[in-house]
Amino acid sequence: MDYAASILSRLPGAASRGDHGLRQLLSELRAYLPSDQLQQIINAYRFGARAHEGQKRRSGEAYISHPVAVARILADMRMDAQAIAAAILHDVVEDTPTALQDLENEFGAEVAALVDGVSKLDQMHFTNRAEAQAESFRKMMLAMIGDIRVILVKLADRLHNMRTLDAMPREKQSRIARETLEIYAPIANRLGINRLKIDLEDLGFRYLHPYRYRVIERTLRRSKGNQRQIVRTISSRFEQALTDNDIEGAVIGREKHLYSIYKKMLQKKRPLNDIVDVYGFRIVVNDVNACYRVLGIVHGLYKPMPGRFKDYVAIPRLNGYQSLHTTLFGPKGLPLEVQIRTTQMDRVAESGVAAHWQYKADDQTTGTPQRRAREWLSRLVEIQQQGSSEEFLENVKVDLFPDKIYVFTPQGDILPMPKGATAVDFAYAVHTDIGNHCVAAKIDRNLVPLRTQLENSQTVEIITASNAKPNPNWVTFVSTAKARAAIRQYMKQMRSSESRDLGKRLLDRSLKDLDSSLRKVGKRRMREALDELGIETSENLFEQLGLGERLAPLTARFLLGLQVENQEEAPAASLTIAGTEGLVVTYGKCCYPIPGDDIMGYLSSGRGIVIHRNNCGNLSNFRKHPEKWITVSWEKDLEREFSTQIRVGTINRTGVLAEVAANIADAGSNIEQVAVADRHEDSSDLTFVILVKDRIHLAKIMRSVRNMQNVLRVSRDCA
Repeated sequence: MDYAASILSRLPGAASRGDHGLRQLLSELRAYLPSDQLQQIINAYRFGARAHEGQKRRSGEAYISHPVAVARILADMRMDAQAIAAAILHDVVEDTPTALQDLENEFGAEVAALVDGVSKLDQMHFTNRAEAQAESFRKMMLAMIGDIRVILVKLADRLHNMRTLDAMPREKQSRIARETLEIYAPIANRLGINRLKIDLEDLGFRYLHPYRYRVIERTLRRSKGNQRQIVRTISSRFEQALTDNDIEGAVIGREKHLYSIYKKMLQKKRPLNDIVDVYGFRIVVNDVNACYRVLGIVHGLYKPMPGRFKDYVAIPRLNGYQSLHTTLFGPKGLPLEVQIRTTQMDRVAESGVAAHWQYKADDQTTGTPQRRAREWLSRLVEIQQQGSSEEFLENVKVDLFPDKIYVFTPQGDILPMPKGATAVDFAYAVHTDIGNHCVAAKIDRNLVPLRTQLENSQTVEIITASNAKPNPNWVTFVSTAKARAAIRQYMKQMRSSESRDLGKRLLDRSLKDLDSSLRKVGKRRMREALDELGIETSENLFEQLGLGERLAPLTARFLLGLQVENQEEAPAASLTIAGTEGLVVTYGKCCYPIPGDDIMGYLSSGRGIVIHRNNCGNLSNFRKHPEKWITVSWEKDLEREFSTQIRVGTINRTGVLAEVAANIADAGSNIEQVAVADRHEDSSDLTFVILVKDRIHLAKIMRSVRNMQNVLRVSRDCA
């Protein structure tokens, strides 16, 4: 009787529980774990089997068969005892009455933390399913940041669930498959675990697009016989060439997996037969020097395709993957895709971070999957601090699909970036502060706009200014999760700061109208009022006032203990506009107010104050809420420019638009936007959104345009 069998004989009821994988699991673990650690696995099995007693999977099997199968997937990756134990116990907290503390008491804090990281948040209440899934994913990813084994257990759990998805209804199969392809397979790829990635992709493809899967599978099966002969012939030629050059190595004919064929069909818009007839080979040798020698040998056997060589040995992929890739013209012009790598690179290519399971080891070598995984996880720490769970999930999805390019810093350091990344993405990749204060960029020593997309091998330099701030428009063109999250977070902070300043000004002005002030109200009365209103701090109150969620005149009377029976009786607040209030004071796009116009402010909940001209046609919509009106006036000698809109009627003649635009520019204004508002047989109405300092500046521009030969009329638009 072997060791595994002797253990099974001492596990009463193992067979009756329907677990047929335990014997294989123990046999696999025995190959690399010492006996004392095997005992921990046995204890975990006993605990899990007892907790899941009587539970069945949808397929009818005893539930314990699932966690044991998950543990076997991890055993195949040579994971440590704690991870194997956590795999066996990963569902006991979620699906049984067992408490997390019970696991900690029985198996220690490390195993309990792994189980907790994998568990869903079923005990919490969410407004919708999407939020629950996003929060669950966020929790799992944050646990992974603490211990990367969390995600390995989760990936193994997902893989076994995908292998047994037949038992689920079609709708659920489709949803789970999509989630697998969008999140879990990319995570496996990001961590360099190729074997998991391939299985997850093929299974996800099978259940998301069953018909397409069957068509490709049938085609592959039909062509397999002919393919085998071609692969054998070419493999023999490669092996003979290695022998002739005294190089030890193995040649493996690679089988293409279905999802990679499907993706190539989509990306290259090529028919199935063209993709199937591409043959793949992997040549594994002992050292890096031999890799480059073999590259020369295969190029001597078959002609290489121009532009199809990739050196991932000198510059590894983001997930630590290293290999030489080349495509050759094979017999009868058949494309041959060849990968050349060392034994260690091959192990890393298949197992990624799981190639070594000492996750807490101080291996700081730049190219290791552990180091690269840690760098990615450190970026996730920054991203998760900014925004909601659903935003975090979307940001991580963006980060999981990096089609890579490599650019250089001015110091010569290589920085991997996703394809489509801009100079702003680069700035945030260097450091968040660099991104927040960038004002310009140089690519290969030439000044370029910040929205410029980067290309391979460029040297990028970022120019910063201490007083610079992120532009909200950057969000529309950045492509990395870190940049997008950082910009949004900065905007939220800036908006909060500006709304607090504005709210304090509004409240103080309203108190002055009542012959009081914030200083006279005092801290004690302010604290009492905040408690009555259910607000934590005065800063929160100022922010609500600035965002229009609370009215300053009513709040002022409340602070002073004055009653207002009718909101319309409350005196209107007043405010002087400097044009530098930022995001919490905006200017109506319906009437484009500028200094010199008679204006009023309207408190819009969540947006702050919106400024309108007194003759704006939309003001009739606000008459029902006079308590939200604010008397506003312009400060004198404003330095900034404001947007406004003019309508120009012109004779239809070639070049008239350019003439009007040139005239506006000569009058000292920048054009932000131009459109043809109305076109007739002989004339056209053009609308220009231009930047002006005040009404005097605008009048000068309109007079200049009106005097043009082909201009019929000029007016200032107002809704």
